[in-house]
Amino acid sequence: MNTTLKNILAVIAGLVVGGLVNYGIILLSPFVIAPPAGVDMSTAEGINAGVHLLETKHYIMPFLAHALGTFCGALVVMLIAAPKKMLLPMLIGCFFLLGGISAAFMIPAPTWFIILDLVVAYIPMAWLAYNIKKTTN
Repeated sequence: MNTTLKNILAVIAGLVVGGLVNYGIILLSPFVIAPPAGVDMSTAEGINAGVHLLETKHYIMPFLAHALGTFCGALVVMLIAAPKKMLLPMLIGCFFLLGGISAAFMIPAPTWFIILDLVVAYIPMAWLAYNIKKTTN
C-alpha cells in the first residue's frame, strides 16, 4: 500500500478510535462517579446549570476521557503508520487539543481544570504514545 495512503488511513483510524475511547469513558462516567443530585451532565446547558454543585472528583472522568482518548488515538496511528515518525501522533494530539479548546468555550469548568486539561491531556499523551511505541519496536 502507498505510504501516504497508509498514513492518511492511520490518522483517520486514530481519530475514530480516540473519539470512541473518549465517548465511552464519558458514557461510563456517571456510573463511576455519580453526578450531584439533579444535575444533568448530558448537555452543556445541564452542566452550566449545575456547575456550582460539581466537586473536584467530577472532573476526573472527563480528564481521563480526554487523555486516554488522545493516547489511544495516537497509539493506533503508531501501530499503523509507516514510517514511525512523531508527526502523525502529534497530529492526533493537535486534533484532540482543538476539540478541547472548543469544549473549554462551550462547557463551563473551573479555570484549573481547563488549564490542566489543555496542557496535560492532549500533546503530552500523543508524545507518550509515540515514545512507548517507538521504544517497543
